[in-house]
Amino acid sequence: MTDRTTATAPGEQVAEAPALDRRLVPPMVLGSVLNPINSTVIAVALVPIGAALGASPAQTAWLVSALYLATALGQPVVGRLIDLFGPRRLFLAGTGLVGAAGVLGTLAPDLGTLIAARVVLGFGTCAGYPAAMALLRAESRRTGRDSPAGVLTLLAVANQTVAVVGPLLGGLLTSAGGWRTTFALNIPLSLLAVTLGALRLPRQEPAPSIGPGPLKRIDLPGMALFAVLLLSLLLFLMHPHPDRWYLPLLTLAAAGAFTVRERRAEQPFIDVKVLGGNTPLLATYARALAAYVVAYAFLYGFAQWTEEGFGLTPLQAGLVQAPTFLVGIGVSVLAGRRGGIRATLLVGAVGQIAACTLMLALGAHSPLWVLLVLAVVFGVPQGANGLALQNSVFLQSDPARTGSSAGLLRTFAYLGSMVASAATAAAYGPHAGTAGMHQLAWVMLGAAVLFLLLTAFDRTLPALRAPAAARS
Repeated sequence: MTDRTTATAPGEQVAEAPALDRRLVPPMVLGSVLNPINSTVIAVALVPIGAALGASPAQTAWLVSALYLATALGQPVVGRLIDLFGPRRLFLAGTGLVGAAGVLGTLAPDLGTLIAARVVLGFGTCAGYPAAMALLRAESRRTGRDSPAGVLTLLAVANQTVAVVGPLLGGLLTSAGGWRTTFALNIPLSLLAVTLGALRLPRQEPAPSIGPGPLKRIDLPGMALFAVLLLSLLLFLMHPHPDRWYLPLLTLAAAGAFTVRERRAEQPFIDVKVLGGNTPLLATYARALAAYVVAYAFLYGFAQWTEEGFGLTPLQAGLVQAPTFLVGIGVSVLAGRRGGIRATLLVGAVGQIAACTLMLALGAHSPLWVLLVLAVVFGVPQGANGLALQNSVFLQSDPARTGSSAGLLRTFAYLGSMVASAATAAAYGPHAGTAGMHQLAWVMLGAAVLFLLLTAFDRTLPALRAPAAARS
């Protein structure tokens, strides 16, 4: 791409700053939405899958947990590899794996194979979001623009749009061709993503900044300890029971060993010394955890109640959730133009608390319009929180670790999804009834209040503003 020029005097021209390479936008957006579309498309298919395979809500919850377990483990690892070797190869490998998972899920004969397909799908979708953030950071350096706020907003809006399409598409696919079509969807998406990535992502990878050889640049022991830490924690969160007392102990032991290893490593997987000194970024990760407990409990837990406790079909359940994501798109666009991160987070916090309170007033005989009002209210935090958290990480992270920092944001989001999944399974048991939905709403309300406190008392947020948005 050549720089544009502008005339300043007769016969004299001065080069303008180069523009963002727009050819990168389609693969960035498609890669980043592969995970959320697989989150939302299956939400209304859980009940039909359970009916077809004789599985309870607690068992089908593993289809949700498996995806986020794999992605929570894989995101920061793949993000770090992207920081070291560039996004192209990781993007192509990951999106290709999505297609393989689609084939496996489409042909799966039982719930165990379906869960395996979701694990493969989780690992396959790991590369898309860190690759997009790393490409944006590289473009920011090349163009001299601090923050490509327009594209950051586009990523957030794309995720909201996919979330609109997901439940509706899941309902349509399930009604037209059965729940297996929600897995088959990944085959054409994978082919398109691989094609766009191969044609448009830069072939010349960034020069490694450290070490002479690939293996010396990868902290394999640190990654292994991180995997043990996260796996033991997530397994406990998915089924917190006294007979699993050894899992928290294993988590603590792995956390201690991981911290010691990363403090001594020459090129750590996660630089705990820098991360530990970056309190604003740690606070952002904590907010992400709390926010996504609420978001995913609504996406999965409330959707199950609308089908089993309220009597809607999968398609109707998808339609009821559509206002959430439509409102979320509008809120994301407005927040992206304003650029104020603290105000956006506070709006999201109040929206979460209001929505959870309204859930406590719902029952099996509530009028349908009340469910639609709830969906509208939930749209406010859906749009505000995702964009504000994403922009926070972009502004607060070490530029050399953008990929891994973005991966960690998704990891904390998936930790929130694990808490939400465990709370949903515990609240509902064998049937998603109204009493269980109210129990889930109390858990969500607690997470929403925590999110508000983490936002209101963070003194670093008032000065945090997307730079490019301020110029527009």
